Order: sequence, then C-alpha cells, then structure tokens
Amino acid sequence: MKLLKITLEGLPLYNDILVIDFVAQQRVDDDDKERLYNVFSNIYLNQAISFVGINASGKTTILKTISFVLKMLNNKSINDVKTKEILNDLDSNSHVIITSYFCDDFLINKLETFIRKEVSSIDGNERFVIYNENLWSKEIRRIKLKKSIFDFKDSDLKKKRDQNEQYLMDDVSIIVALNKKNDMGFFVRDMLEFTDHNMINVLGRFPRELLTFLDPSIEYLECRFKEKKVDIRLKFYGKEEVAISNTMTLSDYLSSGTIKGLGVFMSALFTFTEGGYLIIDEIENHFNREIVATLIRFYMDSKVNKTGATLIFSTHYSELLDEFHRNDSVYIVRNKEGIIANNLANVLKRNDLKKSEVYDSDYLGGTVPEYDVYMALKKALISAK
Repeated sequence: MKLLKITLEGLPLYNDILVIDFVAQQRVDDDDKERLYNVFSNIYLNQAISFVGINASGKTTILKTISFVLKMLNNKSINDVKTKEILNDLDSNSHVIITSYFCDDFLINKLETFIRKEVSSIDGNERFVIYNENLWSKEIRRIKLKKSIFDFKDSDLKKKRDQNEQYLMDDVSIIVALNKKNDMGFFVRDMLEFTDHNMINVLGRFPRELLTFLDPSIEYLECRFKEKKVDIRLKFYGKEEVAISNTMTLSDYLSSGTIKGLGVFMSALFTFTEGGYLIIDEIENHFNREIVATLIRFYMDSKVNKTGATLIFSTHYSELLDEFHRNDSVYIVRNKEGIIANNLANVLKRNDLKKSEVYDSDYLGGTVPEYDVYMALKKALISAK
C-alpha cells in the first residue's frame, strides 16, 4: 500500500489542521519522473520528504505523528504505539480526527478516525479509544484528474465502525479487516528511538560495499543472536577478529557515524525491497553532509528505488534542501502558538531558486532566530561576570 495524504485535526500541539501530502503537487516534467514514483495513471509520489526548522519548532512531533498513523494503519493497538504520546494533551472533552488516504493496486481509500481519551472507572488509568470511524473506497480507474483523488462521495462509504462488533478492540482501527482480507499493510522502519541512542539495530552480515563506504578499514562485520545473546564479529584489515557480546561496546571500535550509517543504510535497503517508509529524526546527526546527500539521492533514483520507498526525515540544516529539485517535497516547520507545517510549494512557486538561501534569508519568516532575541543573548554574554 502507498500513503497518499494525512490530515490531523484537534490536536492541541498543532496551531491548525496538519496536512502532509505525499502526492507531488506541482507540475511533473519529464526530468522529474526519474525522481518520483508513478503510483497510478499520471499521479506521482515524492520519494523523499523533508521537515526543516529551527530548534523546538516541532519537527520531531510531526515525525511521531506520521509514525503513529502508519502504525495505526498497520493494525496496532493505539495504546501500544510508543508515539501515542502526541495524544497526551487531549482532555476528556476533546477529540482528534485523523484522516488517512492510501491506495493499493486497485482502490483508493479514505479512513476517518476519531480518537478520544478516557479514564477507567476501575483503576483510574487513562487510555485512548477509537470511538468513531468511517472507511470509503473507490476504484483507481475512476480517477481522471489529480484534484479528484481525495474527493469521495457518500456512495463510496464501505464501512462504519460498529461498537457492537465483539471482535474489534476499541483501540484498534477497522482497517484491520481490510488488511487481513487483502494481506496488506505498510512496511515501516522507524528510527525515532535511535536519535539519541546510537546502536546497531540490524542483524546479519553487513555488505562489504556498505562497510567500505562508511569505513574502508573494516574487513567484515557480522551481528547475530547466539544462545539468546548478541554475537558480534568485527575484523579490521591486517588485525585479529574482535568478538563482542554487547552492542554498546561496539562504539569502542567504530565511530558514531559508522554505527548510525550501518543502521540507516540497511534500513533503507529493506524499504527499497518492500516499498516501505524510513523515518529518521535529525538525519544529519553523526553524518557528514555527503553521506546524508547520498541517502537522499538513492531514494530519488528510480534505478535504486524501484518500489517507491519513501524517506521521511527532519533536519536543522538548510543546505540539505538543495538536494531537492522540487518544492513540494519540503515542509517548513515553525512553532507559533502551536506547530505549523507549510509545504514549500505553497509559498515558493519557483523550483529553480536555491532553497537553502531562501530559507536562511528568513524570507519565509520564522526560519532563523529573531534578531532581538539574538541581541538580547549577546548583551547577556557581554555583561556576564
């Protein structure tokens, strides 16, 4: 399945309705087709989507929101999803509406999910429930124009949530029936939990080409479970093999960038195979610019990324925006009485302008620290004793 669009309404963290569109919104030229995925007809998806903003702008929260939605669509109980923390600010009198648009080979689906917080009368614990839900479906062959993708009629309604369905838990989406019937789901590699904790998250023997790319001194590296313990075998050229039984100890031998690179590029390989989604927060951490640029280019290379896998990442570095040839794959994130995510295509029509310069100039507003804040900090440092 492919995710086409997510909208989220009613979450206190956000200033307005959050809209994340995976469909290429701008005109698609012949040159663009090599960097986009043709999902059906003349509809293309962006294969790399960036969220850029200053510190505390809300980039991580948006990635957690996307992760939460994908896992909900993968039949997960929303109370068992780690990123459910995005819902914590809900009170008992409010709810959040998540609308997900996605497609398979034949159908486009619209799922509208209503979530609220409830307090157990038995133990007083808080939990989240899906109290209303609707699923619409229509045949792909009916789509003639891009603007009609997200237009659904009453006749397209296929299923409503029935609270009397005994088999359906109150925190699991009705999408579970459709997924099981058609053996569908989203392949997701979520690296959010590794943002601050750099460690190997993949088992097996790592490809020599990847090892050479990250650290040419490594001859081989293998990580497996043996008798319920981690067994890591590492060898550098011209040196004896090293046996390691703790993944944290690996940092004594390899740089942070190499360790992160092994996890990121292997996860990318898995998504290329499955046509899935790779989510990375602060992608530049431990990496030099060229390594990040290489990863982005791989996702936008149809020869490497044949299945339409999607890289979703956040960054502080405006220079990475210059890797994107289109504006509709970049979101500018700001926090003004709540998080706002603006698609760059909505505020900058020309693709030929250098995106990093536009961002750094503060032409968009709120993309660099405010001058009076900067001056106040400078004066405080000068006067400090």
